[in-house]
Amino acid sequence: MSSLNLDEFTDLIERPDGGVRRDAEARRERQIVPPGSLGRLDDLGEWLAAAQSAVPVRPIEQPRVVLFAGDHGIAERGVSARSAGSAGELVREVLEGGRPVSVLARRQGVPVRVVDLGLDCDPESLPADVVRHRVRRGSGCIDVEDALALEEAEAAFRAGVALADEEADSGTDLVVLGDVSVGGTTAAGVLVAALCGTDASVVTGRGGLAIDDLAWMRKCAAIRDALRRARPVLGDQLQLLATVGGADLAAMTGFLLQSAVRKTPVILDGVVTAACALVGQRVAFRAPDWWLAAHDSGEPGQAKALDRMALEPLLSHGATVGEGAGGLLALPLVQAAAALAAELPERPKASEEPEENPEEKPE
Repeated sequence: MSSLNLDEFTDLIERPDGGVRRDAEARRERQIVPPGSLGRLDDLGEWLAAAQSAVPVRPIEQPRVVLFAGDHGIAERGVSARSAGSAGELVREVLEGGRPVSVLARRQGVPVRVVDLGLDCDPESLPADVVRHRVRRGSGCIDVEDALALEEAEAAFRAGVALADEEADSGTDLVVLGDVSVGGTTAAGVLVAALCGTDASVVTGRGGLAIDDLAWMRKCAAIRDALRRARPVLGDQLQLLATVGGADLAAMTGFLLQSAVRKTPVILDGVVTAACALVGQRVAFRAPDWWLAAHDSGEPGQAKALDRMALEPLLSHGATVGEGAGGLLALPLVQAAAALAAELPERPKASEEPEENPEEKPE
């Protein structure tokens, strides 16, 4: 039995400051560009002000990409275009600067942090700061066995909480959250289907490398079988993550919830982060107020999860690569919203008494 009480997050998480948001809206109405003319940027600027409890909003100066990594045993079923156990190779490519997230982060000057929770590779093959939170090597094949023992799920969740505290304490003012996994979208699909009460076919997507029809059918069957195992434990979110999630997903859920406690805004990347956010919403209903959906990746499970949380994606460009790349594409939009909200001048105030210009009268 776990000693972790997730119900505490309900009391710990507050909504972004509503009074500050109203002040930000009032300030926006006084600026030279009419309210609404900047579209979503208006709403983003006001949301950031509320999250920061600051008017005018402060610029986003210390964003960071945080990627949770793991191999999922369900990949052995042929549900992914990548071979089972190969997520470690992706992590090395990220660290060496060769993945899309690496290029975008380098271009934007945003540091990238990769955290191994359950990669199926020799820990000596990766830097010590990457592997120090590893819970286990790989995860169980969730259609027939649990992804984790309950104790492992708790350890992963606590690691995510600790990482959120580290980021907040170091001054990170916004996190772009992503995953580096093989088989992760299948586990995510199970979580979304279970929490939304839908069938496997509704949430089964093609993944980052667009699997063919046969692999899609295998993936759908894997989600269907895992879903049968998930439904009996829906009332216990930690047990749900242990049964059909994985160490990376459990850690990501803990990270999201603790980031909301610490009032750190988070940009969600793809279907895996959306699924973890949906678990987080089930734990603490106010938590999604601290999260932004970066983009619509085209994954049906992501769309289902975001709709349930009432989060509207900022972009729609069909990028399915994952790894936080979609979140980084949305980051400049958020930074632009902050700059416009803070720097656009206000309209000059009309003088209380209009200046008179009387005609000169003859003496």
